[in-house]
Amino acid sequence: MIVAPSILSADFSKLLQEVKEVQEYGAKFLHIDVMDGHFVPNITMGPVVYKDLKGKVDLVFDVHLMISDPLKYAKDFVAAGADYITFHYEAVEDKMEAIETIKKLGVKVGISIKPNTSVEVLYQILPYLDLVLVMSVEPGFGGQKFMSNALDKIAYLAAQKKQYNYSYLIQVDGGINKETAQLCQKAGCEVVVAGTYIFESDDRQGAIKGLLAL
Repeated sequence: MIVAPSILSADFSKLLQEVKEVQEYGAKFLHIDVMDGHFVPNITMGPVVYKDLKGKVDLVFDVHLMISDPLKYAKDFVAAGADYITFHYEAVEDKMEAIETIKKLGVKVGISIKPNTSVEVLYQILPYLDLVLVMSVEPGFGGQKFMSNALDKIAYLAAQKKQYNYSYLIQVDGGINKETAQLCQKAGCEVVVAGTYIFESDDRQGAIKGLLAL
């Protein structure tokens, strides 16, 4: 299991220290939630927040754009150090154009679906993706309860990946703790995003180690 701590729940007054700590405990990805107050009802961060982290930690920068116009800003997020750019299925009309545009920027591309979006809508574009992010809460705020309908979506993606030998990673985000992560892992998930579960834990090392052991 790959653990991707979400810096949305980190202490921004000492962000580098927080990020170095989760790396030391075994995290491989750093999940960066970007919200515009339009696509989702919250505003978070722009590329300047994580730009200075690049080169100071050895983590994959996994940028999740919960914004209405991801292609307008993708170049800026790549310039700041993104390794993956994930956009929302619901945010763009031409999905293949978005995939191709992001890939031309020299990074890997992911797509995310909200809890009420059917996973089958991704069928035709799965061969072109490097990551698929299943939201197990409504995007916008951390600390929400895990929605179990994500498990069937993960299982579908795992079956498609196996049948057609696709290369995308299957990621889940929302309400993740050791118990829900274990359910996701059994369904076929490979990357878990965890924010409050890690950063608000009294034992961050134990939280991350528990996820890594799945």
